[in-house]
Amino acid sequence: MKIGQLGEFGLIARISSRVGNSGGVITGIGDDAAVTALSPGMQLLTSTDMLLEEVHFRRLWHDPYLLGRKSLAVSISDIAAMGGIPRWALLSLAVPPDISLEVLDAFTRGFLDMAAGHGVALIGGDTCSSRAGLVISVTIMGEQEPARIVRRSGACPDDDIWVTGTLGDAALGLALLEKRAHSPVLTTEEREYLISRLLDPLPRAAVGRALAEAGLVSAMIDVSDGLLADFGHIAEQSALGGTIRLDSIPLSPAFRSSLRSGPASGHDLALAGGEDYELVFTAPADNREKIVQLMKRCGIDATPIGIVTPSPEVTAVLADGSRYVPQRHGFNHFA
Repeated sequence: MKIGQLGEFGLIARISSRVGNSGGVITGIGDDAAVTALSPGMQLLTSTDMLLEEVHFRRLWHDPYLLGRKSLAVSISDIAAMGGIPRWALLSLAVPPDISLEVLDAFTRGFLDMAAGHGVALIGGDTCSSRAGLVISVTIMGEQEPARIVRRSGACPDDDIWVTGTLGDAALGLALLEKRAHSPVLTTEEREYLISRLLDPLPRAAVGRALAEAGLVSAMIDVSDGLLADFGHIAEQSALGGTIRLDSIPLSPAFRSSLRSGPASGHDLALAGGEDYELVFTAPADNREKIVQLMKRCGIDATPIGIVTPSPEVTAVLADGSRYVPQRHGFNHFA
């Protein structure tokens, strides 16, 4: 059966038949609006993301199952960046006629598997036809106690700047797929790892929530557009600046292997590449040991990479203290 034969409501029914029951959902898919209930004492967090074919992804590269996972992962990451608990999602699709039902089924499986892994319920959305590629729109809702919600605006002078995981992997994976990067020193396993960081990112929801509920951080954001650009949002909202030490930025073994054939461009990827979906956060220096211990319990590495400064400028410095100016500062849709 083709999607044209199935029709809009048939497609919605096909998706909703795979959705199970979840806590907090009073009325789910099938009515004019979903009805949900917040946990007592919680406030609602809401975020929306769009993924457009040939802008955010290419079907030529992206397995539909992994695309379904990533479509929700990037939204869960927004809730993680505020220390929230992801709860419910709305999925809207604009579908071109050349997409098969098998592809849509695989996409749905990926989306719902990511949802199940993070306790998220799909509670509605919309579908329509598209004449210009696949368009995916996800609205996610989460909750958290008011005092534990972490915003971008809370950084203070002399706070440490931290980042979870490693940076630059997704950007290098994209460069490998686009053949902008060719590194004969990379093994097949290293190449596959870097590409997987782009195609199948893992949101740091548990880490963001743990940091928020421990009261250890002053500001937080996820790395979607690049470290410089995203920390720049913290700096702007906090009316401060920051100094980032290039030699402190955590890099994966695969990324370090690639630096043997192009260290300068590697610096730019780590600073401005984006799509790592790690968390960048600021915290008082007195909290360093507590953060290290909390990260051990979470099973995730976090690294201090700089310091918040009073002057409203974000700079990167080399090991000798000299300033490093990258060729770009992060992804901008309208640049």
